[in-house]
Amino acid sequence: MKSFRVVALLAACGMLVAASSVFGAGQNRAGTAAAAELLIPVGARAMALGGSSAATTSGIEALYWNPAGLTRASSDATLAFSTMSYLGDTRVNYVALAGRFKGVGSLALDIKALAFGDIPVTTETRPDGTGAYFSPTFFTVGGHFSRDLTDRIALGITSHYIVNRIERVDAVAISFSAGLQYLNLGDIEGLDMGVVLKHIGARMEYTGSSLLRRGQIDDVRRPAADYNIQASSADLPSTFEIGLAYAYPQLNAGELNLHSVFRHNNFAYDQLRFGVEYIYGDMLAVRAGFDYATDTVEDTYIYGTSYGFGLQTSIGGLEDVRVDYAYTNVDFFDGLNTFTFEIGF
Repeated sequence: MKSFRVVALLAACGMLVAASSVFGAGQNRAGTAAAAELLIPVGARAMALGGSSAATTSGIEALYWNPAGLTRASSDATLAFSTMSYLGDTRVNYVALAGRFKGVGSLALDIKALAFGDIPVTTETRPDGTGAYFSPTFFTVGGHFSRDLTDRIALGITSHYIVNRIERVDAVAISFSAGLQYLNLGDIEGLDMGVVLKHIGARMEYTGSSLLRRGQIDDVRRPAADYNIQASSADLPSTFEIGLAYAYPQLNAGELNLHSVFRHNNFAYDQLRFGVEYIYGDMLAVRAGFDYATDTVEDTYIYGTSYGFGLQTSIGGLEDVRVDYAYTNVDFFDGLNTFTFEIGF
């Protein structure tokens, strides 16, 4: 009977995926969203699982994947740092601090920044470079809150302050996200569900002195003047995710977890994500995942397989020290290498 209920719930999730894909048309607006750095993932564990951990992500790594999982941290306070080699020699650095407060819930603060290195300045008249260099500033600062509603249901909310600056133009915005996790769905031990709505906020628009251009209006008796170019505004890259995970019970040697997520992108193709994780002795974890975009034209979606491992131990007075690594295969680019270091107090 339990197996039948598992199959029925998975089938229901599949029907939801099919229905969502009928009405989803985000691929028609691909590349038109602002603040695309909001979509850059962090956290080696979930990346090794192909981004499929919305139902089970917990602690400080849940801040990106599903903020509801923050309240299920194993430590009262956690510090984490992550770094990832990203596309085109870009690096993504991330630091987060979280704590549990009795009677309130769990609170966290995180910062994600992109490191582009030095980029040559070019102009219309000097396309090979002027000899000067610049480095864009792209970062987000997030505040997070999560608490248990019942022994099975947890809710989390997130707000991000987004800053994009390129030389003398910049744009800022605020986004909001919310997530929910439900444990033992349908009274089935080990079957969990996660739902996340991400990056809802006002449109983002660039302003700054670099948008001033000197010109003169024809047939008007007035000297040349500086005119401001009105930049177009763009929506934030909102997404909706629903995930299921199942932990196989009573394994004699370790723990086996299966993960799945359907993700609807408002500005890209929808995605199906799958992951598997084997944990041995609460110390070593081995992971693999797959990320597939639905209805894509051949060779237009560059992500696919991923894998990684994690180690957990205690050192001195630190009760929970974790090191995770993930490798993500990327077409046409070098693969992404992600390291995450986490300390629980």
